Amino acid sequence: MTGISQREGVTLEELKKKMADFARERDWDKFHSPRNLLLALVGEVGELSEIFQWKGEVPKGLPDWKEEEKDHLGEELSDVLLYLVRLSDICGVDLGKAALRKVELNAIKYPVGLCKGSSKKYTHITTTTTTDSEVQSNNGCSGNV
Repeated sequence: MTGISQREGVTLEELKKKMADFARERDWDKFHSPRNLLLALVGEVGELSEIFQWKGEVPKGLPDWKEEEKDHLGEELSDVLLYLVRLSDICGVDLGKAALRKVELNAIKYPVGLCKGSSKKYTHITTTTTTDSEVQSNNGCSGNV
């Protein structure tokens, strides 16, 4: 794991192997319990949050950010991803399959016809009973994953 990779198209499986090798080479497996990895992940999410703290809404693509800020963001996003991949590996969860399954479940939970353009949570989707005038909940839904 020397040098900085510029290759595109890295898979979760490759990251999982690299993280396992990285930990094994340093004799860190003994420290990589699910609890410890989760706490490390939470810490990294905190560091990621600090980057956005006090900036208000930030437009997509971060057009006003300096290159150094974007590099720092990439490093913190990577820390979160790598801990997540390692945690899923240690827990025996196929992260790619789990993520695809979650997208499929969300597609059922958030049907396009009821949710398009709305940010409300799925528990507030408009549904009807036997008559069209009886509404069980509010309109719309949220894309909460």
